[in-house]
Amino acid sequence: MIKIENLSFTYPDGTLALDGVSFEIQDGMSIGIIGANGAGKTTLVNHLNAYCLPQSGKVIVNGIESSKENSEKLRKEVGLVFQNPDDQLFMPQLIEDVLFGPMNLGMEKDAAMLEAESVMRELDIWRLRMKPPFNLSQGQKRFAAFATVLVMKPSVLVVDEPTSDLDPRNRRKLIRLMKNLKSTRIIVSHDLDFVWDTCARVVIISSGKPVAEGGTKEILSDKNLLETNGLELPIRLAN
Repeated sequence: MIKIENLSFTYPDGTLALDGVSFEIQDGMSIGIIGANGAGKTTLVNHLNAYCLPQSGKVIVNGIESSKENSEKLRKEVGLVFQNPDDQLFMPQLIEDVLFGPMNLGMEKDAAMLEAESVMRELDIWRLRMKPPFNLSQGQKRFAAFATVLVMKPSVLVVDEPTSDLDPRNRRKLIRLMKNLKSTRIIVSHDLDFVWDTCARVVIISSGKPVAEGGTKEILSDKNLLETNGLELPIRLAN
């Protein structure tokens, strides 16, 4: 499904963000990408839909290799929900944000509206469709950002710090959503309890490269491994 081979990336200021990253993600898997701040997690997932392009190495999704020429194809396969929902909500009314993607792919407005209504009802935000996004609560914005991506029906869903602005009720709602999705799910998060609840496998990134990979409960129960990489046990295991 997703194959990353010896991927490296350096920012213009000289910061080495990724240093020879290699691993695979199978179709339908739910995987957590965890690590300390600055480890390279966001840079890594930004390569999956050609938001960043490989400087060396390869990223292949469903047989499509990441490149400038293939960026449009990749963005149909990989939906990315940004850490900050305001980065995805820019239209005067929420419904326009959700319609933006499918209509830009050439879908007729009536068909796009049916898809948008289905997704927004599932996320319990249909009643908000005429509201300006800037008037929504942070939790509502979070689910609105999900709607703008899920309406595109990506085969791979990437979410970056999805619980950073959610209250407990909306956090539980998001856990249920992530568990029910059939697509491949890649979750970048410092919320290791959320990763525990939603991911089958975990990769730890440190200094731009994977240092551990395995089953979620195995990795997240290893206190020494987590602390060595700037992380702490999930709250449920801390006492």
